[in-house]
Amino acid sequence: FFFQASNPGQFENDSDVLWQRGHVPETVVCHGRVGINTDAPDEALVVCGNAKVMGRVMHPSDSRAKENIREVDTNEQLRRITQMRLVEYDYKPEFASVMGIKNT
Repeated sequence: FFFQASNPGQFENDSDVLWQRGHVPETVVCHGRVGINTDAPDEALVVCGNAKVMGRVMHPSDSRAKENIREVDTNEQLRRITQMRLVEYDYKPEFASVMGIKNT
């Protein structure tokens, strides 16, 4: 992981220092939100554009993080689905513009 401030090793002012070395070698920690191609991240990490991962991405939905995986009663699951509230929507133009979404 690499990043460089406009004035390496320093930030605009001392109160903006959110980055520090991690406890594990070769790690950097940010205490706040990180935006790539955006100056207004609204989550811990927001990437506006493509991201390339050279390795594995672990997610709570990943089968490697689960055990006791088993088939379910499809009739019961279909019954549950019929109780769900399904909606259609359009993105607000100002959100779509910021996120680079062409078809709102």
